[in-house]
Amino acid sequence: MAVTDLLAADDELVFAPEGDDEAEHGTGAVWRVLIVDDDQDVHASTELALKGTPILGRPLEFLHTYSAAETVQFLRREQDIAVILLDVVMESENAGLKLVHIIREELGLQETRIVLRTGQPGYAPEIQAIRDYDINDYKTKSELTHTRLYTTLTVAIRSYDQIRAINANRRGLDMIVRASGELMELRGIQGFAAGVITQLAALLRLPPEGLICAQENGTGEDGVQVVAAGGKFSGLINRAIRDIPDRTVREHLNRALASGKNQYDHGSTTLLLNGSGRRIAVYLESTHAIEEIDRHLLEVFCTNIAAGFENTALFSRLQNIAYVDALTSLPNRQRFLQCIDERIQSTRKNDATVALVDIDEFAETNDALGHKFGDKLLLAVALRLRDRIPGAIVARIAGDTFGILGDVTAVTPTALSSVFAEPFIVDEQEIVVSATQGYLLLRDADGSSADALKNANLALKRAKSRHRGEHSFFTRDMNVEIEERVKLLQGLRSAFDNERLFLMYQPQVRIESGEPVGVEALIRWRGDDGRFIPPDRFIPLAEHSGLIVNIGNWVMRLACYEQAKIAAAGFPRLQVAVNVSLAQFRHQEFINQVKAALADTGATPNLIELEITESMAMEDADFVAGKLNELAQLGVKVAIDDFGTGFSSLSYLQRLRVDRLKIDRSFVKDLCTNQRCRQVAEMVIQLSRKLGLGVIAEGVEDADQASALLSLGCPDAQGYLYARPMEREALHDWLATRRPQV
Repeated sequence: MAVTDLLAADDELVFAPEGDDEAEHGTGAVWRVLIVDDDQDVHASTELALKGTPILGRPLEFLHTYSAAETVQFLRREQDIAVILLDVVMESENAGLKLVHIIREELGLQETRIVLRTGQPGYAPEIQAIRDYDINDYKTKSELTHTRLYTTLTVAIRSYDQIRAINANRRGLDMIVRASGELMELRGIQGFAAGVITQLAALLRLPPEGLICAQENGTGEDGVQVVAAGGKFSGLINRAIRDIPDRTVREHLNRALASGKNQYDHGSTTLLLNGSGRRIAVYLESTHAIEEIDRHLLEVFCTNIAAGFENTALFSRLQNIAYVDALTSLPNRQRFLQCIDERIQSTRKNDATVALVDIDEFAETNDALGHKFGDKLLLAVALRLRDRIPGAIVARIAGDTFGILGDVTAVTPTALSSVFAEPFIVDEQEIVVSATQGYLLLRDADGSSADALKNANLALKRAKSRHRGEHSFFTRDMNVEIEERVKLLQGLRSAFDNERLFLMYQPQVRIESGEPVGVEALIRWRGDDGRFIPPDRFIPLAEHSGLIVNIGNWVMRLACYEQAKIAAAGFPRLQVAVNVSLAQFRHQEFINQVKAALADTGATPNLIELEITESMAMEDADFVAGKLNELAQLGVKVAIDDFGTGFSSLSYLQRLRVDRLKIDRSFVKDLCTNQRCRQVAEMVIQLSRKLGLGVIAEGVEDADQASALLSLGCPDAQGYLYARPMEREALHDWLATRRPQV
């Protein structure tokens, strides 16, 4: 820390000169301050900052050690050390804390005040260490400007002097230390303030009939509020000081706050505490005058707990950050989980419901109207949920998802749906919003709040899968389904790692001649029991988990390898088609993976056809068009699978460099019996012809379908009429019977 930093005078707290101190202590004595730090510059800058500055009427004598070991030896021979300015991090990260333990426990120096310092703002000693070893203060070195260093030492020296002066009164001192430790454990301003009342009353042997008023901002009675109260005053909590009916009490509190001094009267004591930029007046009724020794005890008590108010205020702010949603001021996810745990552990568990409410199409609203508008909409929804569900806990647990915990009679689909029945007014605009809801009756919950929230989310997902704006209640069958999916995914990972996945190939033929023109590579999974797991069960899992990228690359490489083998077997123009998933297609290494597969296997690029679905092609036309252009440059062909099942834009289709359309099996199945299916198939065939694209029909199972397709102008087909999917050895045997005659 630079010397100029220490000399900066920007601290808010400045102590007024205390004229009586010099007369009391005289000028011959000194306060001995030991600086313990492994940085020579810290020693020099600290001494320079306070050189010639008296504290409480005495000059300072600075002593120096540079390591924990040297300090121990020094303290064994030196006495009357008032304050130790101790670096936390020296030989090790906790060398300072270990030294505190030795000072207090082994050397028995209980009166010396210790101020911890660190140059690492992210490193802070545990609160237990601060409490247990009676550490006077904790500061980062950058905080210790000239004024703050002076303030810190003044507080510490005053504490040291007073502790020594009243050390004979062991009862009071022990009570102060114990009270300070207990108060450090009270987190939150109100809890801490209530603890101060209790501890002060015990110290003075009075009933806890007191008030604590904190001046938060501004001046005057409007800026002061009762944050804790005991006995007959307890009904005044959270009320302004002007609302206190007893004029005498108001006057005592105002006098202490205005003067900045403790007030000792015959029937009461009013103490002033300073900390964290706020002044706090503590009023206690008493039946007798406060004796001088008790006044000293009170001074020590106030000195010790001043830092506690700073810590409490900081904790309150951190607590707010940790458990309150910044946008809506509602409890956040973490606090909501705590509330669920509390309800689970209570006797009212069986009467509660957990609901998740997800705003439908909120992302689209954000995109269309902007994030500021979206934030205001979320706030409007939060306020209405809070107001319309009485007695329930409403929390924001995700971006556009709210959690509600309350009685089963209050948290219902009817009640929550009514919240969205009326439009919301945002920026003077009416906006209609719907929400999808998932419910869990807490009596059906097993385990912790995390399990409960997971189950409510399962219900929410089930509702979303049905329709937006729906609701669903959790059932135990949902857990069974999830467990089965997890097991299936684990099995899929194992199957892929242990090469239990394999390819089968279904021939594609010329309808008119039966000549093979290609094959489609199809992935299959045979389980440990020999049974096949259908692709429509494991492919969605692979896509959801991201495993599809590695599986897809493996399939493509194997298919390329097979194309080269088929060409070598006498079918040099036979094409191999491979399905590509959306995740695989969008992967940044996809084009490089295609290049590598072609190079490593020796496959002919224009005999490799990659099949993408119609929905993939339409999702992001500009992105897809760019990828397809890159594939075209490699010579690889592209087909659009399941064509006709989506909502294609013909203008987009015209822009995409594709080579073939595949008529979906759902239209082929009823081609001969359903006029609409026939019309769709005919439209796809005519469209492909006008765009100069190839066309093939899948799922052809009988000759009538094949004949109808041929009459409509579709040249190629695949399906059970010609061949079922087969393994590579069977494929080569099948092809051998259809080898072109030379």
